Amino acid sequence: MKLPKILLLSTLLFINTGILLAQNLKLNEIQVIGSHNSYKSGMAPEILEYLSQVNPAASKSLEYAHISLKSQLDLGLRNLELDVFHDPNGGRYASPKGLEIISSKGGELRDFDSSKSLTKPGLKLFHVQDLDFQSHYLLFADGLKALKTWSDQNPNHSPVFVLINAKDGNIPGTQPTLPFTATALDSIDLEIRTFLGLDKLITPDMVRGDYETLERAILAGNWPLLDEVRGRFLFVLDENEIKIDRYLTQKPELKDAVLFVNKKEGNSTAAFRIINDPIKNEDYIRDLVRKGYIIRTRADSDTQEARVESYSKFEKAKSSGAQVISTDYYQPSTFFPSNYQVNFEGGGFERQNPVLIPNKN
Repeated sequence: MKLPKILLLSTLLFINTGILLAQNLKLNEIQVIGSHNSYKSGMAPEILEYLSQVNPAASKSLEYAHISLKSQLDLGLRNLELDVFHDPNGGRYASPKGLEIISSKGGELRDFDSSKSLTKPGLKLFHVQDLDFQSHYLLFADGLKALKTWSDQNPNHSPVFVLINAKDGNIPGTQPTLPFTATALDSIDLEIRTFLGLDKLITPDMVRGDYETLERAILAGNWPLLDEVRGRFLFVLDENEIKIDRYLTQKPELKDAVLFVNKKEGNSTAAFRIINDPIKNEDYIRDLVRKGYIIRTRADSDTQEARVESYSKFEKAKSSGAQVISTDYYQPSTFFPSNYQVNFEGGGFERQNPVLIPNKN
């Protein structure tokens, strides 16, 4: 069947620009691909070698890296995942032990200058204290500024989903972390408001509207139209129940909140769910998508799928209808030989949702 010229033009424009052009789609009626641990730059080979001796599995799982947030967004990715560490006074992570490991093996990090970032107060942005500390943006604030600059330069961009991990786990032999108390969790809101701005956000209040609770709103189909939220970001606290409940003491019912939360369906604040395994949970995810929830799942993890070039998880992620699919491989690996690469048919990273808008992809 020959496509009408206007439809063909729209299709080509979508592929080339990453802008979903279909009219009257709601935010939950799309499917996008994005990156996992999006800030992460390549680890020094000396640290990977050290880890391969003390924890080979961990070393293999960390053999991936990303291009800058701007470059990812320019490619068309519409999901980012950021890990933050509480450091209100600054300097807590300014002298990572990994620098000693690198030096002891005769290496150096010429472009690593913690005095410009890690000594400053505020949330830090990296993966694992002391070991996997190399990041495109060591300050969360700098990452947010990069998002704002890109968004200002691309004001009609599709909405971007951003997952936040509030990391306070301790690893023997590394710098002890500060816990994410309720106040510390609220500082995530504060930095997003300060460095990105409310006019760049899709908030729970916007989605709740006049409904009594957020969950009632999304079950009634109250997600906004894409054209109403272009140029904006939706942030989600991807954490356990304990931290989510702490955050909710500061933002009851998510009123005046920046972050959505990963609350299970049946809770008044449930709207966005993180369900990592689409193979095990394909039917469960599909059911939630049909009810009105937005779901984030994964196409791969710990470099496993890329090493054997398995697309099983990605195929289930697509068919489940999960709106957000995370990967480390929107581009092939530069750490080991592999052709594994995650994108939709035609090479794009966003499309209409195959469960909610069938026969359109």
